[in-house]
Amino acid sequence: MAEVQSQSFGDDVPGLAARRLAATLIDEVLRAGTALDETFERLAVTAGLEPADAGLARAIATVAFRRLGTIRAVIDARLERGSPRKSGPFEPIMVAAAAQLLFLDVPDHAAVDLAIRQLHEDARSARYTSLANAVLRRLAREREAILAELDPLTDTPDWLRESWTRTYGADVATAIAAAHAEEPPLDLTVKSDAAGWAAKLDGIVLPTGSVRLRGREAITALPGFADGQWWVQDAAAALPARLLNVRPGERVADLCAAPGGKTVQLAQAGAEVVAVDRSGPRLRRLKANLERLGLSAEVVTADVAAFEAEPFDAVLLDAPCSATGTIRRHPEVAWTKTPQDIAKLAALQARLLDRAAQLTRPGGRLVYCTCSLEREEGEAQIEAALARTPGLARDPIGPAEIGLAEALTPLGELRTLPHQLAGETPRLSGWAGFYACRLIRL
Repeated sequence: MAEVQSQSFGDDVPGLAARRLAATLIDEVLRAGTALDETFERLAVTAGLEPADAGLARAIATVAFRRLGTIRAVIDARLERGSPRKSGPFEPIMVAAAAQLLFLDVPDHAAVDLAIRQLHEDARSARYTSLANAVLRRLAREREAILAELDPLTDTPDWLRESWTRTYGADVATAIAAAHAEEPPLDLTVKSDAAGWAAKLDGIVLPTGSVRLRGREAITALPGFADGQWWVQDAAAALPARLLNVRPGERVADLCAAPGGKTVQLAQAGAEVVAVDRSGPRLRRLKANLERLGLSAEVVTADVAAFEAEPFDAVLLDAPCSATGTIRRHPEVAWTKTPQDIAKLAALQARLLDRAAQLTRPGGRLVYCTCSLEREEGEAQIEAALARTPGLARDPIGPAEIGLAEALTPLGELRTLPHQLAGETPRLSGWAGFYACRLIRL
């Protein structure tokens, strides 16, 4: 994808600045492999847009990544000679416009007209405005037929589809892809009284104990936020810390801790928590969360692989991973990760797991987890660790510990999949894909 030239985001034509920012987001994330959230936060500062325009830009980019396979396919099918070469920002502008025409409640004429205006702003793409106009108007006319033939696997890169089919089977791979097509739900972990907070916030108490909100209100404006009664945490992400079964006063290490959801769970349980992460900015967020929630932990900025300390009663390692289990919430992950990333991350995970085992005292517990659907980052890691580390053994997880038996493997490991956890609607169903295994240091 060709780089979008730097340009002003000024609001000279209503809605144009938002579309410029959306196309720039799509282009930069795909070229640099960066996270959409971080890229948006950085570009939104320089864009200086009104909140509504910034929100529209983010919505366009998010749905563009969620449906990128379909969008590329329908555009290519209507370009007789494929996407023109040396056309500058042609592709990201077309992707953003198609996302609006097919999947967002945006007037067709606005999506088409503003895309053509953007193409005119760059000499490389200005030559193709007539072609773009014809393709986009055709998409608008054929929208119903296109939507009627949607295949969720089209929005999954080939290598991921093959990986999931090989690991889980074709039917489950399709179900995972279908779950990724839905807007993600918002889950909370509450300090106490889940039923009471569900009633106050118009939520649902999930079988795992998390509260899932039905609405889409601003988080900071909800009751209980300011006085630290709950925090935002995907229901699946809330399980690994619980599996440690920490007791008040135990020394617990949370390795690769930022942004801190698991740290606050452990602190809320009464543990003496040491939270370790190499990212200073992410640890600042962790400290802010601890302060809002009225909890405390020792926060250490360090590389976990080189972290030295007396062995802990319990250790939680949420290892860096491909994050393919979070595609529903972070759809760009599907298009920015590669099989080569999996191999590099697996090597890092093995080193961190060995260090985590060394930091666990004899008789202590170790929980290893990743938010990945890839076996290389989950089950295979544990198999290899047990083979090379005498004195480590599985401590099987029981169904009563998590509230959902279908999320456990025959070996007693946690394996959540995005299509599990049926709810009232597709949007209120599902959760992130997580793997976790509980080990004992004998």
